[in-house]
Amino acid sequence: MKIIDINGCTIEIADLNKAIQITKRYKQYEHKNNGFSELDKKLNLYWTDIYEKLLKIKFQKERKTKK
Repeated sequence: MKIIDINGCTIEIADLNKAIQITKRYKQYEHKNNGFSELDKKLNLYWTDIYEKLLKIKFQKERKTKK
């Protein structure tokens, strides 16, 4: 499956559950140095966007299998 990130790039997802785990972790990362706070905000937005898109796909798939 593929998703489009906030930059318009296509990302191929091979293992949905693993991708969800990884992006959940990544969206929590931040630098200890406050000089990176703007970068951390951008990265958090990026990984949160990916994470939410992956969860949406997972819930849609689960809904289809329950029908």
